Amino acid sequence: PFWLRLCCHLASGSPTRSVFARCAAGMAAFDEKVKNVGLMQAERGYDVTIVCCSNEHQAAFWQQRLEQAKGTVVPAASAVVAVDEDWDGGAGNFLGTLYAWRKACAKHKELTGKDLAAELQAGASVALFHTAGKGTRLAPLPGAENNNKPGVKLPAPGAPSILESVIRQTGAYAGSRRKRLSVFWGDQVFVPSVACEYKAKYHADIICALGPMPSAEEWEQRGLEKYGLIAAKGDDSVAVQLEKVTHAQATSQLSAMEGVDRVGTSLGSFSLSAAFLSALDAGFSSELDAKVGKMDTDPHVWMAMTLGREDYAKLMLEKSLFDEAGAHAHHDRVSAIVSSFDVSADGLAGMFGAVNCGPDFSWWDYGQVKLYTKNSLLLTEDSEDARLVRSFFGIPDGSRVLEGCSLGSCEVDATSVVSACTAASGSVAASAIAGVATGELRADGAVLVNVAARRIIAAKGSLAYNVVDTSEDGITLGENEVRVGVFTLDKDRPYFEMRSNVAEIDGGKVFKERVCDNPFSFQEVYDLNHAADVVACGAAAAAAFEQQAQAMRS
Repeated sequence: PFWLRLCCHLASGSPTRSVFARCAAGMAAFDEKVKNVGLMQAERGYDVTIVCCSNEHQAAFWQQRLEQAKGTVVPAASAVVAVDEDWDGGAGNFLGTLYAWRKACAKHKELTGKDLAAELQAGASVALFHTAGKGTRLAPLPGAENNNKPGVKLPAPGAPSILESVIRQTGAYAGSRRKRLSVFWGDQVFVPSVACEYKAKYHADIICALGPMPSAEEWEQRGLEKYGLIAAKGDDSVAVQLEKVTHAQATSQLSAMEGVDRVGTSLGSFSLSAAFLSALDAGFSSELDAKVGKMDTDPHVWMAMTLGREDYAKLMLEKSLFDEAGAHAHHDRVSAIVSSFDVSADGLAGMFGAVNCGPDFSWWDYGQVKLYTKNSLLLTEDSEDARLVRSFFGIPDGSRVLEGCSLGSCEVDATSVVSACTAASGSVAASAIAGVATGELRADGAVLVNVAARRIIAAKGSLAYNVVDTSEDGITLGENEVRVGVFTLDKDRPYFEMRSNVAEIDGGKVFKERVCDNPFSFQEVYDLNHAADVVACGAAAAAAFEQQAQAMRS
């Protein structure tokens, strides 16, 4: 209980008033996060889940996958609509949201005969998840999923994908988002340190980590100059979105604004009321009808809504997004949409507000190889965040070797998390393992997901994913070594492997280079997978895994 832990903190020393306050605030934040994790259950999710994918094959995969996941990832009685963004050059996350909404409305009508826009207006909660993109910094893992970046799996029970984890996590907001379209990104799981449930007051709102204005020293320590920031007033309305500024610049800009009492980093995720969604769709119908242009929410919507005409033009010129005339014209266009909009629609109080996730929120980013590995191994650690992530994935602290394991004489330490694993001998320490079939397993601080080999030796920081090795010697992974298997439908090359290094290689920087003696660059793997049937390739991988597992049993 909170009071008991607080007493323990007091008994351990004589903290000053500020230290006492920080301890109390930290414990209260953790208690709130525990409550929020309890809300992250499938049945509390959205009435309709939309997934926006890179191509038709991925859309078919997610339509099938989430239909099968009803009751475990999305509510049993909910609807799933997976669409692809067939927009040359990409639409950007603003036009991409409106376009995905249009496509989802058409497909939902085709699948169910129902009018999705009418359902939203009548009170349904709808979520849209953006998943398009190469995932360059996560390479080579997306290649192992045939470019299906959100399908990359985690070493937790059931090997849930990153996107499935995000869908379940963000469902905690569903009860507060009736008559709203919620928009999220598909590679980050976060747990707010304040209550998830809230009363929506604004036609657009954005999730951000709000707190008091930091000192110059705190600003520098937290690296806030690297992020876009939201400045909010006491009524939770957004005063302005600041673009990557120093503490002095932020202080100067905010000094002239009355009522601003909190600032914080934006997570980017937002929601729109049904009425404002309709107004934006109409306001940008020329681009949507022709599938032309590229616009993102930050520069093209939120900044246009919160900055004056001249300040907006100056910033857009600095960012090289418009010339002066174009910036003025775009600002006028957004201003016209907002000024003609009935702010009182649906009983809301204003246009743009902040949804605070708290300055102490937990954020598990799986969008880079090093972060994927780090946050996978978080499952094995002893910290508040580690306890939260184990709770989120349903891992009991008392026994982290889950059902479905047959380990023979293989010894597993108390910190490792192991599920769906078969081994005859070996030892496992401080590792996160899901879906492994082997004879001898020796892993120390490693991450293994869907690996079949006669022998697996995995050193600290190493990562093996989707690997099926038929050799007698099995596989040996050096420290920080990454090894993934890629299954294709090419008869001449049904399977090949790619390697990388967690500590030394950033896939985003070497995406077009051939590294680690790989047969291809990560870009070439992306190109090979471009038209891949994700469902069929997944079936080929599962069949190869089972064949190798069977060979080891016989």
